[in-house]
Amino acid sequence: MTATMHTGNAGPGSPGGAGGPGDVAPAEAPRTVRPDVVADGPGAPHEYRRNTSTLHARDVLAMVGAAAAALGLTAVLFGRVLPFDAPLGFAVVLYLAFMALYAVLVSLDDNGSAVRARLAQALVHSVAGLLLVALLFVVGYTIVRGWGALTHLNFFTEDMSGTGPLDPLTQGGALHAIVGTLEQIAIALLVTVPLGLACAVFLNEVPGRYARFVRTIVEAMTALPSIVAGLFIYATWILLLGQDKSGFAAALALSVMMLPIVIRASDVVIRLVPGSLKEASYALGAGQWRTVWTVVLPTARSGLTTAVILGTARGIGETSPVLLTSGIAAGLNANPVDGPQLSLPLATFTLVVSPEKAMIARGFGCAALLMALVLVLFVLARVIGGRAPGRLSKGQVHRRVIASARDVERMTVRAEERADAEERADADERSDAEGRERDRSEGPDSPGVVRAAGAGAGEPAQPGDRRPPPPPWA
Repeated sequence: MTATMHTGNAGPGSPGGAGGPGDVAPAEAPRTVRPDVVADGPGAPHEYRRNTSTLHARDVLAMVGAAAAALGLTAVLFGRVLPFDAPLGFAVVLYLAFMALYAVLVSLDDNGSAVRARLAQALVHSVAGLLLVALLFVVGYTIVRGWGALTHLNFFTEDMSGTGPLDPLTQGGALHAIVGTLEQIAIALLVTVPLGLACAVFLNEVPGRYARFVRTIVEAMTALPSIVAGLFIYATWILLLGQDKSGFAAALALSVMMLPIVIRASDVVIRLVPGSLKEASYALGAGQWRTVWTVVLPTARSGLTTAVILGTARGIGETSPVLLTSGIAAGLNANPVDGPQLSLPLATFTLVVSPEKAMIARGFGCAALLMALVLVLFVLARVIGGRAPGRLSKGQVHRRVIASARDVERMTVRAEERADAEERADADERSDAEGRERDRSEGPDSPGVVRAAGAGAGEPAQPGDRRPPPPPWA
């Protein structure tokens, strides 16, 4: 847009005006004039649809070209120039060559800031892809090595009490380890969830020096080594109190590991609850703990569920605390308070160190079961607490509709009963008013009044009498 500038001389009355031969008239201040607005029509500029996608064709071509050029350059360097043949070195040089060539290709079309943005985007996506590949490799390698044991039904229904190292995979299983893991983690959750959530609520609702001290201790315990937790329970529960090794002792050790994680994560989640929600609850007359129970905890339900799952994932894979507090058992022990009890991580540790292939396959099968158990827990957590506050499932909406219909029916019945009571009260009031009007209209000489006045002291009043009967002593 071209600005139109207008200049002129100052008047004689203005400062610097024509007041003498040496005075110079200053120019007017520059003024911008808006151009005429062109309406939509033949003279309107053509509009193009803006592409809001983050992936463009030129980016894809630049990425593919950089990858092909990097692969060829790395192959030439490792095959013809450099005396290297290590796969890891090949991958590192390939990645560095790809990043350099990709930056050069992007710089042909964009400026420096765009080049840096594309490089950062490529770096982030490559790291995410590397982590995904590592995860798939770990999961796939575990399943492949344990597939020989997982394909047999006895692996899920039998224990190792009657199976030796040389027995085939058609004998023995991991039933005792599965039962032990489920019982230990269930007891640990019964101990950890109430204490963790209560401590997180305390840290947010009761601020002060003691709360800051507790928060510091919790943050320090999140880095507590697992062997220290096992030694603590071993020294207190087994040596000091004289209890035997059992699954309950192992659950206590797992609770020590899980509790700081649950408290810390729950504390962060509860802090994110908007203060306006609590203020609205207080304005409606609810108390502090009523607000916590009905507003804060339901709002933070999804985050609290994630906190519990994080603590569970930390405790379910521990081996050393279970080894110190529960011991090793080859048979099924469904009683967590009496005798040693095995878990899936401990079974994996004891089986994979065996030189027999069948025992190693059983160990990897236990590891695959452990991963499947963690996956099931995460799925349950998403189902239970994955919805945002206020969003209901179809079943919940159906139950709310039924409850609303019942409330409407109940309130309708109450309204009808109230209307009937009001009608009866109005009718009684009208009858009383009519009776009082008749009494005033009849006067003292009416027959009814005379009969009532002439009645003896001992005679009962007649039904038509308007006066009350005389007392007994009259």
